[in-house]
Amino acid sequence: MTSGVTPALAVVEAWLGGRRPSVALVLGSGLGGLADRLDGADHLPYGRIPGFPGTTLPGHAGELVAGMLGGRQVLCQSGRFHAYEGHGQATVILPSRLFAALGIGQVILTNAAGGIRRTFAPGTLMCVADQVNLTWANPLAGALVPGDTRFPDMSAPFDAELIALAHRVAGAGGVALEDGVYGGVMGPSYETPAEVRMLERLGADAVGMSTIAEVIALRARGLRCLGLSLITNRAAGLSLTPLSHADVMTTARAAGAALGRLVEGVVASLHAREAGTL
Repeated sequence: MTSGVTPALAVVEAWLGGRRPSVALVLGSGLGGLADRLDGADHLPYGRIPGFPGTTLPGHAGELVAGMLGGRQVLCQSGRFHAYEGHGQATVILPSRLFAALGIGQVILTNAAGGIRRTFAPGTLMCVADQVNLTWANPLAGALVPGDTRFPDMSAPFDAELIALAHRVAGAGGVALEDGVYGGVMGPSYETPAEVRMLERLGADAVGMSTIAEVIALRARGLRCLGLSLITNRAAGLSLTPLSHADVMTTARAAGAALGRLVEGVVASLHAREAGTL
């Protein structure tokens, strides 16, 4: 456990009391409405958690939310820390290391992303099958932090069983769900058309400015990851529409209901499986 996690852990454990969430949800830009699906929601602002800075980006609430979803206790990270905001990698992944310290075993990471695959229209839901790190940074660089694996295996960053479960839930609920590769870039500027063509040739189906560091950190602690991208716009060069964060949030809010149903269904299925009723 790192010294950075220890003070935050003490505060969060005291706030949780006897609650022991086993699933964490990371909510991307404009997707904070997922936290509204929790029953008995309890909110802890980041300002009360040591080491957690405030959020500077519209669409990121800046709080942890605990409550019941799909029959089980979950913990939501409503608001990310991004390297492009000026945060170091240790801050970006501090919530991920906190999840591990709390004993959480599964994390569902959501994000808003630009669609690179030509068939991805705004509103498409993509299950992340793999990722490409083009942020030119790795959160594990430096001295080995106790609890981390020095050379984590990234051959399957996203858990195959969770991906299969997401597709079963989506099929049963009539939610269209694609598979694809997420390309992570530094930001905060949107990509140029030439950069999008490069990403396409490298195998990326969608592009965004989050998720990559978190997944690396989570896998270094042995947590299982499920990634879900909401395609909020066509990437640069694939549409005549100029890109804006306001439009990203508008699309995310409009299409967020389907993502919310999918996440709740996945959590409920995990609960049923562990309870022996599935």
